[in-house]
Amino acid sequence: MKLKTLALVGLASLILTACGGVDPNSPLGKRQALFKQMLKTSEDLGGMLRGRIAFDAPRFVTGAAELDQLSRQPWQHFPQVKEDGGSRAKDEVWQRQARFQELARALESSTAALVAVTSVAPLNSADLAPAVQRVEDSCKACHEAFRAF
Repeated sequence: MKLKTLALVGLASLILTACGGVDPNSPLGKRQALFKQMLKTSEDLGGMLRGRIAFDAPRFVTGAAELDQLSRQPWQHFPQVKEDGGSRAKDEVWQRQARFQELARALESSTAALVAVTSVAPLNSADLAPAVQRVEDSCKACHEAFRAF
């Protein structure tokens, strides 16, 4: 089920990229680029844990840190009022700002927890998997509430 959700998010990102017409310097363009980077990074981490990609401990640690950094950036690119264009964000992003910000902080917290788990050597997939799952669950919670599929 989680893999299916990530695949749908990836497909949606590719479709949006293929459509063109989004100014990469606009708030929409900036947050789309950030979310695309987050997806790629999280797919690599999940892929290492699920055996789709060879596990590489230093690369995992670097990816977790990158994901943590990325998780803090898109929120500044949501303007006060919804812009016209190809946004997949529901109107609820602007109508329910407190909940949106709460879910953003939950994602940031889950990525920080993932980084903390990567600081304990040697890395063990049994310890990493729950932390990655919490990150994926945070993404899913926000998407279900605030993203139009």
